[in-house]
Amino acid sequence: MSLIEVKDAVKTYQTGEESFNALNCVSLSVEQGEFVAIMGASGSGKSTFMNMLGTLDKPNSGTYFLDGIDMLSLDCNNLSRVRNEKMGFVFQGFNLISRTTALENVELPMIYKGIPEEERVVRAKKALEIVGLSKREDHMPNQMSGGQQQRVAIARAIVNDPPLILADEPTGNLDTKTSIEVMEFFVNLNKNMGKTIVLVTHEPDIAQYCKRVVKFKDGNIISDEINTSTTIPY
Repeated sequence: MSLIEVKDAVKTYQTGEESFNALNCVSLSVEQGEFVAIMGASGSGKSTFMNMLGTLDKPNSGTYFLDGIDMLSLDCNNLSRVRNEKMGFVFQGFNLISRTTALENVELPMIYKGIPEEERVVRAKKALEIVGLSKREDHMPNQMSGGQQQRVAIARAIVNDPPLILADEPTGNLDTKTSIEVMEFFVNLNKNMGKTIVLVTHEPDIAQYCKRVVKFKDGNIISDEINTSTTIPY
């Protein structure tokens, strides 16, 4: 069974009296352990598709199963629970809480899950260690560089040990050197921790780190290819 199974997804938006399809009967399967780049120009449908995977939006028709669970049939409470257990999110803007420490930011998903404080601290420290920030536990976001903030966000995404990481332009606010460092952490999560990663990017250099590249155009998947580049650090 695929970890992600999307079939015939259609998403229609209304603009005044006109409507347009952001997704046109899109179907995509992602197996456990894959590292997939989603690419496409603005308006191609890649962000709509990513929002659907993250259950931030629903298609008008079609199906979406995550780890065998029908995501489109869940009510809000069950959807929140499954999202918290099955998904980790990494965004372009980091989305850290400015008045809390790195450790406290990483603890957040566990608070929602009801994990006791003692266990939360242990697991948050371990997650920060994985991303190389064990000495920055007590730092506030404004005391860290952009790359360090994004690593805190990655630690937060993995702390509940979800099978799926969804990353939306995670290097969009970073310089080239820092982008490489962040992508190497994603490679490590995929290669050594077995995380399935779906990553939206418009940068071909970033897509080169992924094992598979899916390209969108006008709401359709126009190509879906295994990345055979020798520059991938696997």
